[in-house]
Amino acid sequence: MLDYDFSVIQGWLEQHPDASFWLSIGLLLLVAWLSNYVVKKVLIRGIFRALRASAYGQHQVIQHSAFVARLANIVPALIISKGITLIEGVSETVATIVVNVCNAFVILTIALAIANILTLVNRVYEERPEAKTKPIKGYVQVIKILVYTVAIILMIAALIDRSPLILLSGLGAMAAVLMLIFQDTILSLVASVQISSNDVIRVGDWVEMPQLNADGDVIDIALHTVKIQNFDKTITTIPTRRFMTDAFKNWRGMQQSGGRRIKRSLMLDQQSVHFLDSDERKRLNRFSLLQDYLAEKQQEIESWNSELAEQGKEPVNTRRITNIGTFRAYVQRYLASHPGVHQKMTLMARQLEPGSNGLPLEVYCFTNTTAWQAYEGIQSDIFDHLLAILPEFGLRVYQHPSGMDIRAIKLSQAND
Repeated sequence: MLDYDFSVIQGWLEQHPDASFWLSIGLLLLVAWLSNYVVKKVLIRGIFRALRASAYGQHQVIQHSAFVARLANIVPALIISKGITLIEGVSETVATIVVNVCNAFVILTIALAIANILTLVNRVYEERPEAKTKPIKGYVQVIKILVYTVAIILMIAALIDRSPLILLSGLGAMAAVLMLIFQDTILSLVASVQISSNDVIRVGDWVEMPQLNADGDVIDIALHTVKIQNFDKTITTIPTRRFMTDAFKNWRGMQQSGGRRIKRSLMLDQQSVHFLDSDERKRLNRFSLLQDYLAEKQQEIESWNSELAEQGKEPVNTRRITNIGTFRAYVQRYLASHPGVHQKMTLMARQLEPGSNGLPLEVYCFTNTTAWQAYEGIQSDIFDHLLAILPEFGLRVYQHPSGMDIRAIKLSQAND
């Protein structure tokens, strides 16, 4: 009975060649779809079950990777490529075109799968501790470019049904053109190698490049670009090669040292500088930070002046304690006792060259923290105190006359 039915169907198909042709096409596509479905459901599940049994398979990045699914698409392409040649009625030209397209599709699928694996490797590597100091994203992108370049050559060769050696032989004549097209990639690759080998920047570094309005943390280092998240939360994208050709400041050394520098001056009114009399010395002796200094300084000056004999009777020939020198000593001791100042780094108070804006007394020290907010708090606390304590030394802060100063002078003149 089955033989009879089959002979009837065979006879009907012979009488209707068009129906036989499209039925064969439909069966081929159905087999290709079923093979794709079976491979993805059976093969992929089996592979992931095997991966989950290993330590690497527990990683979320691997579990969500699609490279196996991409490789599964090769099976239906191969079935179509082989099956199209078995269908009667398909011309040799059409069969050749289908086979070439399927071969090109297989090459593309393999290239995409390799690129997916490279992305997977980079993501897993980024979670390792050494990833911040030795990123491999730039190298991964270079390998991807090479993979895609080879894939394009092989796909073109498959589509035109020619040997890829023919295309490769023509690349010699196109070398200059390729160098021109890929010059940015080549320069970026060289810069990436230098950045990685010399440890110029890392992800997480605070980088400052004023000429490009970049001032923030490095969040990504790629082949062509470096992304910096500025402190105002904007993103600045800088070509990688600019970090080898342009000047920039990396604050990593400061962050690793554990201290951040304070380098700020108090502008003092030079007219308020004078020698201390006995009453002023007695009043300043109330400061616990100055008691040792005043005693030692007074002893040193008296010893010096005692050698002047008759000349020492004139005050102009003697050494005397000044209010600005005493204040400088106070600042030095105040910094040495401040809990927010790093005591193992440079710490000093010094006078700079006087100018039209007054006499600069510079505070030079380091905080014991590198956190921005805490640093600003310590710095402000130090200068809050110094500005408020200045009148105790008979000193004044210099500032240009303001509207209120001019108004006070005019009111004084009007009252006179």
